[in-house]
Amino acid sequence: MTITISRLYDNYSDAERAVTRLESAGVPHSDISIVANNSDNWYGSQRGKVDRDRDGVDDRAESAGAGAGIGAGIGGAAGLLAGLGMLAIPGLGPVVAAGWLASTAAGAAAGAATGGIVGALTQAGVSKEDASRYAEGVRRGGTLVSARVPDADRPRLDALLHERSVNLQDRSSAWQKAGWTDFDAASPPLSPEDIGRERELYGAPGRRSDL
Repeated sequence: MTITISRLYDNYSDAERAVTRLESAGVPHSDISIVANNSDNWYGSQRGKVDRDRDGVDDRAESAGAGAGIGAGIGGAAGLLAGLGMLAIPGLGPVVAAGWLASTAAGAAAGAATGGIVGALTQAGVSKEDASRYAEGVRRGGTLVSARVPDADRPRLDALLHERSVNLQDRSSAWQKAGWTDFDAASPPLSPEDIGRERELYGAPGRRSDL
């Protein structure tokens, strides 16, 4: 039996390390996914042109246009993170993503109320409540890492994701005290200024500049 384990991170670099730990533990690239908020364009502004297929077009722009195609050719010897691409997911706005969850979310997002990131997570077995929390976490500037793993390996692999992850219960409780009730895919994405205030509130530094 395969289950889905997920963690939210305030910083992309922490999520990146979590992905690397999963890969080192033998989890196939095709079973790992990462979705990071890109409302402040940290990814696009910190990297030059990426043209792995040498067709003269930035691969990230191709991925954004392909939408659901993200993740199809990701992985190989270079690992999951070599396949990062940009796209937009309802309610989250611009994200940088790679892997199966991004593909499912983009494919499910065509106007369906249960589509997008919440639909992709619940389809993978995540509870509706937790899926809503994860989606809101990404909307507020976070990065989500998810992996499909054998149930028997859950304790070992779950522990690899735990380091520096967000306590989802505590974080969502803080949101609720401020008036939040549930993730709404129809709501506008947060502005870069709003994202900055969220990071200041939870002590999260800005994005890495060496990507």
